[in-house]
Amino acid sequence: MLLIQDLSMQDDDEFEEEMPDVEDYPTLVSVVRFNRFLNSVPWFSEVGEPLTREEHKIARDYMDALGFPDAFVGEIEDWDDAAYAAATPDFNSDWWEAEEQLRAGLVADALALISEEDLTLALTHVSATASELINAALDEIAEEVGLADEEFLRAIAGAAVQACHQAALVLAAGAEDDHPFALKYQLFERGHWPIAITGRSFNIF
Repeated sequence: MLLIQDLSMQDDDEFEEEMPDVEDYPTLVSVVRFNRFLNSVPWFSEVGEPLTREEHKIARDYMDALGFPDAFVGEIEDWDDAAYAAATPDFNSDWWEAEEQLRAGLVADALALISEEDLTLALTHVSATASELINAALDEIAEEVGLADEEFLRAIAGAAVQACHQAALVLAAGAEDDHPFALKYQLFERGHWPIAITGRSFNIF
């Protein structure tokens, strides 16, 4: 779960040297902790596995909080189906617009607490950390299952890095753990890949 405040605080020298005094900015403390926590996420370790009851609830809460109470979970079982789901041009535009509105709202809330420069620096650190870890995990998976489509692999990595960016923005803005971006990140954190809402189906691998 995205309960980063429950993690023990350790120094992240490289991160904190470039940041302002994070103790003066409580939401930045949470982002620093989150950045460190990314190393313990089992990226894509449960793709293709049935969702647990709790994971179904997380997905349901995400759909409801985002404004899609009529959507349902579509479980993706293998890489071929995941590639098809990711490539379909039938993404729900309302879904994309809802996420974009949430992102803009979080940015505004975060900028009421910290400067634009500090927010950009914090989010850049998170994206860089996430990108390295996620691409390393995907390299192993690609070799193991024989994935050779570089464009597909970049799409997976981009989606996961974006989810980390969004989750860090939730923390920077001081939003709650039931924010849709926090819920979507939890599915990644549990080893799955929430692909998109296509039509009325929230496709999750």
